[in-house]
Amino acid sequence: MKNNIIDKSRSNDRLAELLIRAGGIMVIVSVVWILVMISKVALPLFFPASARVAATVKLPAAITAVKVLAVGTEEGQQGVFILDDSGTFHFLKAADGSVSATIKTPVVPTGAVRAVAAEAVGKSVYNLLWDNGAITSVTVAFASVKEADSKYSLTHDVTSNENLSFAATGGIVQSFARLVEEKGAVRIDRLGGDRLRVTHQLIEKDLLGNEKRSSSSSEINEPLPGRLSAVAVDTKGHYLYAGTDNGMLLRWDISEPGQIRLVDNVTASESRQAVTSLALVLGDVSVAVGDAGGSLSTWFPVKVSGSGEDRRLTRIHNLHPNVGKVAAIIPSPRDKTLFSVDATAIHADHMTSERSLLAVKPEAPVVLAALSPKGNTLAAMGNTNKLTLWKLNIPHPEISFGTLFGKVWYEGYDRPEYAWQSSAANDDFEPKLSLVPLVFGTIKATLCAMLFAVPLALLAALYTSQFMSPKLKGRVKPVVEIMAAIPSVVIGFLAGLWLAPLIDKSVLTVFLSIVLVPLLLLVTIFFWKRIKTASLLQRATRGHEFIAMIPVVILGIYLAFLLSGLAEVNLFGGDFKQWLFSTLAVRYDQRNSIIIAIALGFAVIPIIFTIAEDAISNVPRNLTAASLALGASRWQTAWRVVLPSALPGVFSAVMIGFGRAIGETMIVLMATGNTPILSWSLFNGLRSLSANIAVEIPEAPFNSSLYRVLFLSAVLLFIFTFIINTVAEAMRQRFRKKYGRY
Repeated sequence: MKNNIIDKSRSNDRLAELLIRAGGIMVIVSVVWILVMISKVALPLFFPASARVAATVKLPAAITAVKVLAVGTEEGQQGVFILDDSGTFHFLKAADGSVSATIKTPVVPTGAVRAVAAEAVGKSVYNLLWDNGAITSVTVAFASVKEADSKYSLTHDVTSNENLSFAATGGIVQSFARLVEEKGAVRIDRLGGDRLRVTHQLIEKDLLGNEKRSSSSSEINEPLPGRLSAVAVDTKGHYLYAGTDNGMLLRWDISEPGQIRLVDNVTASESRQAVTSLALVLGDVSVAVGDAGGSLSTWFPVKVSGSGEDRRLTRIHNLHPNVGKVAAIIPSPRDKTLFSVDATAIHADHMTSERSLLAVKPEAPVVLAALSPKGNTLAAMGNTNKLTLWKLNIPHPEISFGTLFGKVWYEGYDRPEYAWQSSAANDDFEPKLSLVPLVFGTIKATLCAMLFAVPLALLAALYTSQFMSPKLKGRVKPVVEIMAAIPSVVIGFLAGLWLAPLIDKSVLTVFLSIVLVPLLLLVTIFFWKRIKTASLLQRATRGHEFIAMIPVVILGIYLAFLLSGLAEVNLFGGDFKQWLFSTLAVRYDQRNSIIIAIALGFAVIPIIFTIAEDAISNVPRNLTAASLALGASRWQTAWRVVLPSALPGVFSAVMIGFGRAIGETMIVLMATGNTPILSWSLFNGLRSLSANIAVEIPEAPFNSSLYRVLFLSAVLLFIFTFIINTVAEAMRQRFRKKYGRY
């Protein structure tokens, strides 16, 4: 009978062991699987770009007989169009090269015979310069529609932009026309002899809505540093850019009618190569410059020392060089990608990330090239009268290890910065997705919380275990453990809406309390030790000493409150926060790192306290008795015998609390201003990785760069947790070997 019971017990033990092992393995597999899944979403951020030939269209003989001014394509790679010098658009099917439609430009200026140039402006607008110097503008609507039988039909239309037209004029070499918002239009002409002329057509309305039209022209008279080799104008007609044959780049402010002001005259090519192409990057802040040596760079205005508030053109990004001269630069209509054309290939580079994305090599040298309105299709016509379409797959051009973890010089910034700004109100926004401010915010929030929580939790655990009476301990410990059950959203709510305004009104009281309360406690303890051990007070308070210290703490806080007003008036000019800003250039944010330290520390204290107290209480009593028997005081025994023996468990408590703090979301989200900045100041807010995920993920477009970067943030949190747990276990094993217990 006894053997049966033993055998059954052993069977149950083996079964329990198997179940525990299986459960542990399942936990490990689940964690690894979660990591694999979120890594799978983040990994496409670093996939290379690609381009495949979607179609090759041989131009009909009727089109090859005329001069082609521009080419274009639509998003589905099903059709292309050709603009010839008669002002006619020929729409072709990509599948067989047959003509789908031929549409003449709606407006042909009087006296004009043929068009001599066509400039693409924006996504679908073309400005035509005619042989008599007149300018007209048209908008092309071109798309493919999938029908029920899986075939495609093309829709096409050409409409005139009547508000952007200029009368005939002579001596034109090159011309640009732009609409000026609520003012009319501006025309920039490149004349013979390297002269430049700016003509404003102004439209003013009186109170009755009647229009008054006027025109003013002015030429650029200052001598140029070289012969003009390239000219460009931004889409708003505010700035005129010009490159010269000796590598100089010039910029004029032409926004005011009749006033042309030279703003910049800089060396664009260090080797003095001729500037062969200029183009405005999406947003019109940066200008791309290509030269005869193949160099490609982007410039935008920044403040420089000695220029006051003026901004000067500065070389910001050096992109992958081309082979031979840069014949043309085609900016993407969707992002900051630039397509540069040389004698052998078309290169795609992203300005912000400085990534060389891909190189497309046509069969013949490129004569004309264009992108579809969404930038996903590239059309290029070679000198063999063939037009090739490439379907582009450039998933996340703005992402690189440099943009995620390095300093980047963004448009509008005066220096390279770590920045996070995922969205803006305009479509030409330059995403700023640096993870450095978020990692910094996570570490800062965790350290502030641990600096607040660890001393309180460990000292409380040591006192509760070694000095507090068992009866009082039985009441205090459960109360502290119940604190861990308080929802973090409640703590964050109270911290953001109650604690932050309270500390905002009495920030000096907080700092003085940090000094006065410990000082008063030390003084009280000093005199307390002078009382005889057998005195009535000692016997009455034994095991309840902390209750006697509560009035001392309250007194210290009250004294700090009284002294804070005097200190603010006499030391800080009556306003501590204003003194911070004017003297130390530190701005006080109401939801700052002090709030995080208190709120997040409050959430971490119960975990550290509970585990540390259990570890200290489990130290064998014979060690304590031996220490006391040898004449050590209770404090010496607790500090030099008990605490070192419990060090592995105490260290585990601290590391578990650290892991709890580093992954906290709601408290950090609600108790800070969620400002992704790099500042160790306690008076500034922060943004952590976990809080950033909670804020951004609801608004992140599915599979967008932002969406995948947020999943990469989750991967980083996993990595941090893994490192923390690994270090904690290694240290615990080391302490265990050293002290021979845990």
